[in-house]
Amino acid sequence: MIPRLADQTVHMRVLLKLVLDCEPDDAWRALQDPAVFASVAGPITAFRSLEPGGFPDQWMPGEHHVAGRLFGVVPVGEQVIDLAMSEQPGGVRMLKDTGGAVSGPIAAITEWEHTMVVSSAGRGRTLYRDRLVFEVGGVSALAWPVFWAYWQWRALRLKTLAPTWKYAA
Repeated sequence: MIPRLADQTVHMRVLLKLVLDCEPDDAWRALQDPAVFASVAGPITAFRSLEPGGFPDQWMPGEHHVAGRLFGVVPVGEQVIDLAMSEQPGGVRMLKDTGGAVSGPIAAITEWEHTMVVSSAGRGRTLYRDRLVFEVGGVSALAWPVFWAYWQWRALRLKTLAPTWKYAA
């Protein structure tokens, strides 16, 4: 938790650090695949694209509009996924989403920064680091356990799916 005393706003963090059983190139490509995004989120959250033509084959930098449903049934609102991608020295690649909710119950989330980083863990494995910084008005501390539990689900899904990620070079 990182408090900001000037306005009493509290930013919450959820962190993951995993070693995935896949090549870093495959993990990087998977992070850019909307089908992997849907697989990692499901079945807790089902997303559909609000873009003409639906989800792209590969995420590109910029804004992507989606709608979510809890367990595929209960509407939770619309959000913008605003992606930036970068590569650092040493094969470190980062995907950052600084979008946010625009409607529905999730619009209570007033700040969103989700950063995913992949690098080599050696021997055909990937070091995956994931950081979520969020704020939910005056109830961020109450929302933290929900986000933490959801991120543990994501970790389980990532570890399960990673060995299946084989993308052509």
